[in-house]
Amino acid sequence: MKAVISFFLLLFFAGSCKLFNKNSPASQEKKQNTLAASWNSGNRKADTRQIEIPATAPQELLIAHAGHTLSYDISKHNPRWVAWTLTPDKLIKRYPRRNDFRSDENIPSKDRIDKYAYDNPVYDRGHMCPSGDVRYDRQAQSDCFYMTNICPQIKELNQTWWEHVESATRRWAQREGMVYICCGPVYHENLPPKTLGRNIKVRIPDAFFKVILSLRKGHEKAIGFYYTNNRDRQTMEYAKRTVDEIEDITGMDFFYNLPDELEERVESRCNLREWN
Repeated sequence: MKAVISFFLLLFFAGSCKLFNKNSPASQEKKQNTLAASWNSGNRKADTRQIEIPATAPQELLIAHAGHTLSYDISKHNPRWVAWTLTPDKLIKRYPRRNDFRSDENIPSKDRIDKYAYDNPVYDRGHMCPSGDVRYDRQAQSDCFYMTNICPQIKELNQTWWEHVESATRRWAQREGMVYICCGPVYHENLPPKTLGRNIKVRIPDAFFKVILSLRKGHEKAIGFYYTNNRDRQTMEYAKRTVDEIEDITGMDFFYNLPDELEERVESRCNLREWN
């Protein structure tokens, strides 16, 4: 009898392995669902094996919310980076935009930023993971309004040029089937730091980066973007960079979980025509 049970267990697990091959979109979606389930159960440990998450250091404060994962920089009161995936299924608009900007309980109370820190006519509360990417799930939509997902962005950048690349990424997700995304602020230490806020000073980024990866078979590619945090006109053609260049600017290691040969190949190119 034990031998019969063992045989059927073997068949079950073999079938599961085929269904959720580690490189398949289904497997990647399963990882995202598991991450969201972890959050809802109170376990907020980030899964750093996910392709969209850059290499991390032991001391980083990692937070896994429904729909996105981030590393928070308490010294600057901004995210260091925010990462998520986008698929056609996630672009179905099931829930409206929430606009419930609020503090993140994962941050020590003395360092929590609330929405009133951004009462400034020059700067928007700029989403890193945008509301438009997470309207597929009520919790993910709500979670993207935590202030840990927000940076001070010049209004013209947030509402025009940054929005252009957000919209383009959604188009690319439709065509590619899945894209892996990471973005965040950039600071130039040779410039005098600017801040906003009264009790807690929020560092105003000098620029922002975004890197995007597609692993569509036979069409694997990646591209980066760099936007200065000012009122200048910044088209996608102007802002495009290789992922290698973004790594040089930020000191981060993106898509490090890829095989070395593939990582080197996709990170050294930034052909916008391949995406459009």
